Amino acid sequence: MKKMHMILISFLACLFGLVAQVQAQDRMQENPPVDVRPILHGSVVLAWAGSTIYADPYGGAQAYADQPGPDIVLISHTHDDHMDLETLPAVVSRDTVLIVPQSVMNELPADLAARARIVGNNEQIEEQGFTITGFPMYNMPGQGREVRHQPGVGNGYIIERDGYRVYIAGDTADTPDMRALRDIDMAFIPMNLPYTMSIDRAADAVVEFAPRRIYPYHYRGENGLADVEGFRAMVEANSSDIEVILLDWYPDR
Repeated sequence: MKKMHMILISFLACLFGLVAQVQAQDRMQENPPVDVRPILHGSVVLAWAGSTIYADPYGGAQAYADQPGPDIVLISHTHDDHMDLETLPAVVSRDTVLIVPQSVMNELPADLAARARIVGNNEQIEEQGFTITGFPMYNMPGQGREVRHQPGVGNGYIIERDGYRVYIAGDTADTPDMRALRDIDMAFIPMNLPYTMSIDRAADAVVEFAPRRIYPYHYRGENGLADVEGFRAMVEANSSDIEVILLDWYPDR
C-alpha cells in the first residue's frame, strides 16, 4: 500500500510539473520575452533577458543612437547591406561578441575578427546564456533572376533561451530547410525578389512551418517595397494560429 502511495505521489508530482510547464509556455507566448526593435531593411535589435542582440547592423551609427550597445552581433553573410563595415565598427564595443559564418570571418578586419566566433550551417554554440544555431540560407534555382546566395555560404540563425526560439532567416528563399522548421516562437522572414522570395512563397512557407509570430523584414527590392499587407492576408487566410506583426523597417521611405 505504501509503495502504491509513493507511486501516486510521484505521478501527481510529474503531472503538476507538466501542467506548470505548459502554463509557463502559455504565459511566454502571451508575453514574449523578446522586445523587437526594427532598424533598417534586414537589421533588427532584440532585447532579451538583459542582453542586446543586433542582427546584421546596417544603416550607419545614427540608426542605433537610441539603442544600447550590443552584447552579441549576428552577421548572416558578406553582402554590404548585412556586413556593413562602416556601421559595424561604430556600434560594437570591446565586449561585443560577433557570431559569423566562415565567409564573413574571411572579410572582417583584424580587430573585429579577434572578437568573432565562427558558426556554420547546422552548427551550434553557447554564448551568454543563449544557444545559437547557424541555419542554411540560400536562393532556389528558378526563383528570381539569379542565385545570389549559394548554399553553405551564409547563415540564418536560430536563437534559443529558456525554451523560447527565434528564427532570423537572413537572405533566403523558401527552402526545404525552412519549411521543415518546427517549434519556432518568433520568425523574421525576407520577401524581396529577385534577392529572396515573393510574398506568396513566403506566406506558403510560413504557413507550413507555423511560427507563432512572424515579422516580415528585408522587404525592399528593385521595384520598391513588397506588399506586406498582402502577405499578412495570405497567412491569415490559411492559418488562425500565426500572428503576423508588421513593423516599419523603412522609416525614410
